[in-house]
Amino acid sequence: MKHAAAILLAGLALAACSDQKSTGAQKEAATATAAADDHQHTYRCPMHPEVTGKEGDSCPKCGMKLEHSDTAPDAGGSYFMQFATAPVTITPGKEVTLSLTPRKKGADSEQVALDLEHEKKIHLILVSDDLSWFDHIHPEYSTSGAYTVPARFPSAGKFKAFADYKPSGGSHVVDKIDIDVPGTAPAAKTFTTAKLSGTSGAYSFELLPEGGTFVTGTPLHIRGIVKQNGKEIDAASLDNYLGAKAHFVLIGVNEKEYLHVHPEVEGGKFDLHTTIEKPGTYRGWVQFNAAGSIHTIDFTWIVEKGTGQAAPAGHDAGAAHNH
Repeated sequence: MKHAAAILLAGLALAACSDQKSTGAQKEAATATAAADDHQHTYRCPMHPEVTGKEGDSCPKCGMKLEHSDTAPDAGGSYFMQFATAPVTITPGKEVTLSLTPRKKGADSEQVALDLEHEKKIHLILVSDDLSWFDHIHPEYSTSGAYTVPARFPSAGKFKAFADYKPSGGSHVVDKIDIDVPGTAPAAKTFTTAKLSGTSGAYSFELLPEGGTFVTGTPLHIRGIVKQNGKEIDAASLDNYLGAKAHFVLIGVNEKEYLHVHPEVEGGKFDLHTTIEKPGTYRGWVQFNAAGSIHTIDFTWIVEKGTGQAAPAGHDAGAAHNH
């Protein structure tokens, strides 16, 4: 009996030890799972993949909500846009076909698929070098593998194209392309005073920055008020344009930093959120769809050097959008 009791006690001790090990393993597994949930998931801005944060955060550059993305972005220089015109020599005021072919460095002969972003594969922003002229067009895919679109340049001189696109499986890219139109260019226009309101047809658009000024190094909150025939209207009543109620492009006069913002609608007004790194003069254009017509209104921002701290690590707060 004593021998049997000893065997029974040993068995119970072994079972208890086994239960403890099992429970310990389960706790370790649960802890590891929780740690993975807490630390492994990354949220990135779909337009600024270098901006990361946690779920629910917004991008300090363009205000877009960060999206779940555990895949590290590419180095940013993996892709480029091959650019050509037909005819090769551009004549002011005459139609020219712009051809853009996305390429991957090291595999120039391979076709690069593009994701649909705001209803288009490529958003092409054209501006004069002095930023007095602006156009926003969308090349369409052709059987040659290139994306083509007709355009007209208003005068001789230097122009810039910003090709805004996202390769499938890659990060968002903006390529800055220099374009020369032969001939005698008109005198460059200068922008020395702020312009925060404008009109297009029966519609007007006014920007109201919080605090009354634009400064660097701190998140900017800007209200946008839309009026029709002098009477304020609900921004939500506007028709969608390329998947949003409005699009806002901002470009620096000196270094041609590029930012594309999609304002949200809050309380019947537009709400723009962005952060600018460098002081200076910036030109902006808002586009919206009212009653089936696309309206474009230009602005001039005078951005002063702020005293606020730069955005925290992972939230690079620059106006440059290259993206």
